[in-house]
Amino acid sequence: MYIPKHFQIDDEDAIYEVIKENGFATLFSQHLGSPCATHIPLTLDKENKYLYGHFARPNEQWQDIEKQEVLAIFHGPHCYISPSWYETGRAVPTWNYVAVHVYGYVEILDGEELMGALRDLVLKYENQKSSYQYDQIDPQFIKGMTRGLVGFKIKIDKIEAKAKLSQNHSVERLECVIQQLEQSKSEDSRKIAHLMKENLRNKS
Repeated sequence: MYIPKHFQIDDEDAIYEVIKENGFATLFSQHLGSPCATHIPLTLDKENKYLYGHFARPNEQWQDIEKQEVLAIFHGPHCYISPSWYETGRAVPTWNYVAVHVYGYVEILDGEELMGALRDLVLKYENQKSSYQYDQIDPQFIKGMTRGLVGFKIKIDKIEAKAKLSQNHSVERLECVIQQLEQSKSEDSRKIAHLMKENLRNKS
């Protein structure tokens, strides 16, 4: 990923937070000599530096993915930035966004490790007060359902992280952009405004 120095995220905890909060990733690999991608939820084992996920068994991407180096992209908030928000007309539109690229090698999972990964995925997203409680489901039913999927883990080898938040502009311009984004109905726009505000606070 192209990352100018002022857009680079170096803080490891901040990077892992982006992964945690934006767990629905795009996983790229080579399949039969061509690029292939699946949109897929991935969970993070921060301590051991693994990502866990699973394919539907009919998805052929898994068939030659083991021991490949793959790329998982986690897409954070993003939004359009209009030059009309600046103090001058001598400007062009741009896009602010947060993204993390994770590179690593794939291992296929089965048995208890697969069951644990599935449990962690459900516990992450299912409301604690939900009537669906993973631990109350018949284990044999869950085991039977796993025949239709292929679990895997990715040993994290390298991470690239970028937060393009207009850091290359003046404080006055940043404040104008934040004001416009905060008025937007778009949740992503408001999230970008919040991140830009945090950056300004950290500078002062």
